[in-house]
Amino acid sequence: MENKKALPILFLVMFLVMVGFGIIIPVLPFYAENLGASPTELGLLMAVYSLMQLLFSPVWGQVSDRFGRKPVMLIGIFGLSLSFFLMAVASSLWMLFAARIIGGLLSSANMPTTMAYVADITTLENRSKGMGLIGAAVGLGFIFGPAVGGIFSDIRLNLPFYLAGITSVVTFFLVLIVLKESLPKEARDKSRSKEESSRWSAFRGSNTLLFILQFFVSLSLAGLEATFAYFAADRANLGTREIGYIFMIMGLAGAIVQGGLIGPLAKKYGEGKIIQTGIVVSALGFGFILLTNNFITAAIYLTIFGLGNGVIRPTVSALLTKTSTAGHGSVTGLLSSFDSLGRIIGPPLGGTLFALGAGFPYVSGMILSVIALLFYQIYRFRVKAAEETK
Repeated sequence: MENKKALPILFLVMFLVMVGFGIIIPVLPFYAENLGASPTELGLLMAVYSLMQLLFSPVWGQVSDRFGRKPVMLIGIFGLSLSFFLMAVASSLWMLFAARIIGGLLSSANMPTTMAYVADITTLENRSKGMGLIGAAVGLGFIFGPAVGGIFSDIRLNLPFYLAGITSVVTFFLVLIVLKESLPKEARDKSRSKEESSRWSAFRGSNTLLFILQFFVSLSLAGLEATFAYFAADRANLGTREIGYIFMIMGLAGAIVQGGLIGPLAKKYGEGKIIQTGIVVSALGFGFILLTNNFITAAIYLTIFGLGNGVIRPTVSALLTKTSTAGHGSVTGLLSSFDSLGRIIGPPLGGTLFALGAGFPYVSGMILSVIALLFYQIYRFRVKAAEETK
């Protein structure tokens, strides 16, 4: 049964979660450097968090199918808060690594459980709208978080970590007091009684192609995020402030589309059309980025890419939760795992390609987009063939 009242609460929860996460982004490299981290160790510090997300997102998604969304969300937000406070008091590099591992392990519960919650409370018709709202909350959190972190880091370098921890504590109590459980007890009991207990239970049939599609989309995005600052400095002589503005513009445009347009477009055209269009627009964006020569062109081209890329994840999530026979948590957890895999491989791959040629990561992005589109066409063919044989 649809619960429209819960969606604004979920929007606020994920916005605050991502604000807290975003607060530490501009500070962490300098903080780690002060504790003696080399560039390689800094890369490992970033990667270990994504590795925990890769390993444990499916686990938490499946746990939420068996024991409910709310307790798992509380565990995830508590883990995020704990990791921020541990980083704030870290006096050596190993403490920073321990905090990142704990944070990645526990906070990997947040995204898949929130997406599963959305699937629980929305009708099939409004599923994409709900997923889009969460995507918008994530995007806006990433815009405001780094700005806040940058401001407070001027006062004291570990202050943003305390601030992020406090934000997470507030979010924890918001979920504890205001948010109601979305998964009925009978559904939880049914999930616990199933013989099928593999975290890969959602990875079957034609839907496997959608998970792989999301991996290629995430891989291309991570490669861009890792190299665009260098590319923009090389091609348009842009500094960190201008690049920050460009990502802010892209994020705001993406949030508007995800929060306001995905729902109506999905109702009119279906998730499949949106996924295909998003991939095509992403590929065009990669191509346009190669033509960057000043701030305006960089902002326009990156925004074109962001608009296309931003609509893919919510609509893939909606389509999977509609078509999979596995629990919503198992589906969204596994999808988060594929997303994390792309974010682990993407930065070193993008960096390697950039070293070979400044435009190579974006040519690679176009190729990966074409591959993703091909996977969707195979998915559509298989679904159509299955329907005809019924």
